Amino acid sequence: MALLRTLVCSLLAAWPVCPGLGLPLAPAGRHNPAPAVGQFWHVTDLHLDPTYHLTDDRTKVCSSSKGANASNPGPYGDVLCDSPYKLILSAFDFIEKSGQEASFMIWTGDSPPHVPVSELSTDTVINVIANMTITIQSLFPDLQVFPALGNHDYWPQDQLPIATSKVYDAVANLWGPWLDEEATLTLRKGGFYTQKVTNNLRIISLNTNLYYSPNVVTLNKTDPANQFEWLENTLNNSQKNREKVYIIAHVPVGYLPYSNNTTAIREYYNEKLVDIFRRYSDVILGQFYGHTHRDSIMILSDEKGRPVNSLFVAPAVTPVKNILAKQTNNPGIRLFQYDPHDYKLLDMLQYYLNLTEANLKEESNWKLEYILTHAYDIEDLHPTSLYGLAKEFASLHSKQFVKYYNYFFVSYDSSAICDRKCKALQICAIMNLDNISYADCIKQYYIKHKFVRFFTD
Repeated sequence: MALLRTLVCSLLAAWPVCPGLGLPLAPAGRHNPAPAVGQFWHVTDLHLDPTYHLTDDRTKVCSSSKGANASNPGPYGDVLCDSPYKLILSAFDFIEKSGQEASFMIWTGDSPPHVPVSELSTDTVINVIANMTITIQSLFPDLQVFPALGNHDYWPQDQLPIATSKVYDAVANLWGPWLDEEATLTLRKGGFYTQKVTNNLRIISLNTNLYYSPNVVTLNKTDPANQFEWLENTLNNSQKNREKVYIIAHVPVGYLPYSNNTTAIREYYNEKLVDIFRRYSDVILGQFYGHTHRDSIMILSDEKGRPVNSLFVAPAVTPVKNILAKQTNNPGIRLFQYDPHDYKLLDMLQYYLNLTEANLKEESNWKLEYILTHAYDIEDLHPTSLYGLAKEFASLHSKQFVKYYNYFFVSYDSSAICDRKCKALQICAIMNLDNISYADCIKQYYIKHKFVRFFTD
């Protein structure tokens, strides 16, 4: 363990400080009976800030505050800072000691912190990803992990390329213990891959950063890195071989639930992905994303309005927010449950850390925030179940939606209110992933509630 501590710290030598990186020891051998359902963990947006440390000068607590005064820093972080190593370790320590038997973990990107471009470099970004990878591999040596690249997992951030690069090569090497030869080959070429979990279940890890709006490398390219062609071929083969597929990626498809008429990726790419996902909705049984740092769901419907796919955006481990933002998220991680026979999603357990409480008590106490089917009284996570729930959200004075909006911020502030415009954006984003249906949804809310300035606010 001392050797691992030294290695992890040396990986971050480019940073001015390297606070305590002690890794928790694995507990004594614990043998739990095999679960009646299949389970897998989802972690995302770790955003390690190696410079985080407690000091009297609050402008110097962390680089990610960009010179702003940290608001209430403690051992597990601050809302104006990205994650201290201690916070990330507390999340993985909770997973390790939870007693939950999981078949695998999905890790949907963004390891480096939100700092100015000049404070990072390609080598530093690779070192931070290496730090997180080594940490996971050391704590979970026998757990299969399927990673996806995030828009911050590159330097300069967002500019992920359409051909091989130093970062793609590095992650292919780092993630080699988890991935087979074919997966590492496409990972080196374009930052994406596919691999079987079992004989009949396949993971497709997409590099949706290629479609991200700030990525100038892919401007005016119809199929960056030929990922669309590869995706269709992969799904077509899965369909022929009677496989089921989970899609994982960092930047989600669809519309942002907090911004009017704004897709997370460029609209052309969004329409293309939605079309592919619709055509192979019989093969795809779940989609899992990160990036927004918030907890949200989406339901993909076909051209006739029938729900065909369930999508989940997981909240971040980092609690960071912009200094002008009123809300942020408590750190969160989640556990999915699925039917081991047909791989349909059954439930989701969301866990969180009350950051204020953890800092006050100087100890981490990760708790179950909610179980999705119990919280909303639905049968499972199938598209029809989530669609019915979304319809309930849309009703006037929906108590279920009030609950959903609190979970959206991972129970950070239960007093947060979502007004009529806010709710319209949320509901339309949950239920409409393509341009035509989203625009129609916004229009209907506009007519129904007579939002005089809805489109101009």
